[in-house]
Amino acid sequence: MKILFYDTKSYDRESFEKFLPQYPQLELEFMETELSPRTARLSQGYDAICAFVNSDVGTRTIEALHRSNVRLILMRCAGFNNVDVDTAARLGITIMRVPGYSPEAVAEHAMALALTVNRHMHKAYVKVRENDFSLNSLMGFNFYQKTAGIIGTGKIGAAMARICRGFGMRILAYDVYRNPSLDFVEYVDLDTLLKASDLVSLHCPLTDATYHLINRDTIREMKEGVILVNTSRGGLVKTEDLIEGIRARKFFGVGLDVYEEENRNVFEDRSDDIMEHSTTARLLSFPNVMITSHQGFFTNEALDAISSVTLQNAMDFLNGGGNGNMV
Repeated sequence: MKILFYDTKSYDRESFEKFLPQYPQLELEFMETELSPRTARLSQGYDAICAFVNSDVGTRTIEALHRSNVRLILMRCAGFNNVDVDTAARLGITIMRVPGYSPEAVAEHAMALALTVNRHMHKAYVKVRENDFSLNSLMGFNFYQKTAGIIGTGKIGAAMARICRGFGMRILAYDVYRNPSLDFVEYVDLDTLLKASDLVSLHCPLTDATYHLINRDTIREMKEGVILVNTSRGGLVKTEDLIEGIRARKFFGVGLDVYEEENRNVFEDRSDDIMEHSTTARLLSFPNVMITSHQGFFTNEALDAISSVTLQNAMDFLNGGGNGNMV
């Protein structure tokens, strides 16, 4: 099986090539080119392509892949909201993903963001680098005995709940399905969670029902001085309403590893660009906002899991059998 990898960095190649000797039936080709309707034609002669969370795997792309006789789309990530699943099914293209590569990696990053904006670590680092050892503007608050609100209690949300428990926090959760392993969590409705939580952390998938879950109305329900963290999907938060809430001093801090505008920025070096009309630039202008570049997954353990599961997905497909990772 020949597989074309789109939008790869050096760490992607190194990670996949480490596991490749275990799969001699697979032949991999890596490109830095992003997947789009225009670049999908490069897949001619390949049996499968591999895409990532920020790839364009919409209708036109899938139709172009079909014309190139691609039979399998491997998503080296958990989410697939950027994939036109219906068109792929209609054209007979199988989609496989990596549903749980390292929940702890993302959850730990979520807590890192929460701690950073709470204790102003980003500001403290800059101050001390400039020989300013004063404590002005660095006041935070204890997480101990405060309330954490976890929205979405799948594998990542559950890992975040366990971390919050370790901090001695009371934990509220909101999800359509209750996680039976979280017997220390109190499930409540969304309004109750928002009104009671000192820390709100988003860990739910992006669907029609959760799109812009955090908006002007839900922000209004939150406690004054709340910390909001999003390591799930940018579309969960309506950016304009978030900015309005920050300006109204609703938030003690905001930590974002994902945001609506990220597809143009994520994993790219734009340090020489002037982002004149960028909502990302507006968010970065606030001293209580911390943004990272979709790096929650970025640990050695997570990359190893992504590589091994993705290659095993390809082998299972090649051998004519499915597995639980089919979309």
